[in-house]
Parts: sequence; structure tokens; C-alpha cells
Amino acid sequence: MESHLQNPPEYRHDTVLRLHPEVQSQAWAVDAACSGNPGPMEYRCIDLSTGAEIFHFGPLEGTNNIGEFLAIVHALALLEQCGENKTIYSDSHNAILWINKKKCKTTLVMNSATEKTHQLIVRAETWLRTHNVSTPVLKWKTREWGEIPADFGRK
Repeated sequence: MESHLQNPPEYRHDTVLRLHPEVQSQAWAVDAACSGNPGPMEYRCIDLSTGAEIFHFGPLEGTNNIGEFLAIVHALALLEQCGENKTIYSDSHNAILWINKKKCKTTLVMNSATEKTHQLIVRAETWLRTHNVSTPVLKWKTREWGEIPADFGRK
């Protein structure tokens, strides 16, 4: 089905990316990648209207779920700092739950390799508890829309 789509499709004039009609283009998409569990983890954010990478962080020792969680919090904080109003898309059900609960429910062992990751988790949780988050964080529907544009393409 995707092979006949143009990039961007004729019906979309608000983006340079090929996006499903349900996807808001005035939004950011976040994703994480991890080699192993745990292992070297990184995450990034892509602007859906331009295709530009907004930020990239890592690698550091962690898990994919932690990376997804940190990516969302990083995006929320940056949007607040810039005074922008955009939607954030993530393909991680767990990370979105953790955002809503303001708690990263990880079992990552604390050791010298993961100390920085645990510090970032505490910082992210603190930020969530001390800020009124009104930015929509929506689940990216991978089965319907294809891979999230922030995907690292390592599957």
C-alpha cells in the first residue's frame, strides 16, 4: 500500500514527510533505540512538519522503555521552554503510561554503568511532578501509519 504514496502525498501541504491523514503535522515524534536490554540506549525527536531532528541524546546504558520515557519528557520540557504548543507522538505504550503516572516504572539495576541513566530518570520524574503538562502525548499507531518518523531503523 505504501509503495504508491508520494512523498509528501498530494493531499498534504503541511509537511515534507509522508504522513497518514490522521497524523497532526504540527507535532513532534520521539523514539528510542537500544542495543541489548540493558545496553547502549539513545533517543531522538523529529519535527513532523519539516522532518528536522529536534534533538538526539545518547548513547548511555539503559533500556528502550527508559529511552522512550526520557524522550517524551525531554520533548515536553523543550516545548515548554520554547513556548510552543505541539502534540508529541510516541510508539511506546509503556512510556506514555509512565508519563501519565509521572513515574518511570523500570527495573534497571543501579550500578556504575547505569548511574547517569538513573539520575536522568529522577530528574525527569521531578520535572513531571513540578510542571503542569497540557501537551497532548499520543500513541503512534504503527500498524496503521507505518514506522514513527523518529525511528532509528535498526529492527
